[in-house]
Amino acid sequence: MSTQKKSERPEKITTQTVVEMKRNGEKISMLTAYDYTMAGIIDEAGVEVILVGDSASNVMAGHDTTIPMTMDHMIYHTSCVVRGVERALVIADLPFMSYQVTAKEALISAGRMMKEAGAHAVKLEGGKSICSTVRRIVDAGIPVMGHLGLTPQSIYKFGTYKVRAKEEQEADQLLEDAKALEEAGVFSIVLEKIPADLAKKVTDSVSVPTIGIGAGPQCDGQVLVIHDMLGLNKDFSPRFLRRYEDLHSKMTDAVTHYIKDVKSGDFPNVDEQYN
Repeated sequence: MSTQKKSERPEKITTQTVVEMKRNGEKISMLTAYDYTMAGIIDEAGVEVILVGDSASNVMAGHDTTIPMTMDHMIYHTSCVVRGVERALVIADLPFMSYQVTAKEALISAGRMMKEAGAHAVKLEGGKSICSTVRRIVDAGIPVMGHLGLTPQSIYKFGTYKVRAKEEQEADQLLEDAKALEEAGVFSIVLEKIPADLAKKVTDSVSVPTIGIGAGPQCDGQVLVIHDMLGLNKDFSPRFLRRYEDLHSKMTDAVTHYIKDVKSGDFPNVDEQYN
């Protein structure tokens, strides 16, 4: 039994917390995580929201797209993250084809993510076309985050990872989609890789928080993939990415040093062995 006093435990971030943060003009920080150790570090640092993204397909499994991720994959990664978190709100992506066929199947997928993985909410990509599905899930008591703009699960439809909604017609449709998602009951919307002025327009037009990635500074919050912002990926350098560390170089140096010590017989030394 834990001896930690209730008053000493960190106050949990909920979906209502992030909605209130928008109302109060407080920016929301969000990062991805896919495993227990990284989740614990991010949570302890104080990030409000952790996304278990299907980007695990790229940074954890080495795929070119997010398409290969399955429900079992996402449940595994999400359950690992949940066990490492005390305070942050944990949101899990529903993977490709786990919610697009029918609203009933989507509800089953969302329910599995909550029951089996312990997620606090789920994220779905799409606009008006998924609103009935969003309503079905929300009506069951499961919080939903929307995702508009560049939607990676539709990469074969778009054929490119370029900025979305630069043309007036697509921009108008995105704004309509955002309002429709709000009406359907989402508590927040990710805006990925769209013009900054459009992101501001959407942010000002909906009462729920917007979380930007490549969508400018006027969103209510920001999200980055943890492997990207820590510099673990050397070859991924989109305009929106700010690297806060160069862990690729630091880890390479550490491993090189270890190999050298093993080869020379310096490791383990007398203090690193048992008598």
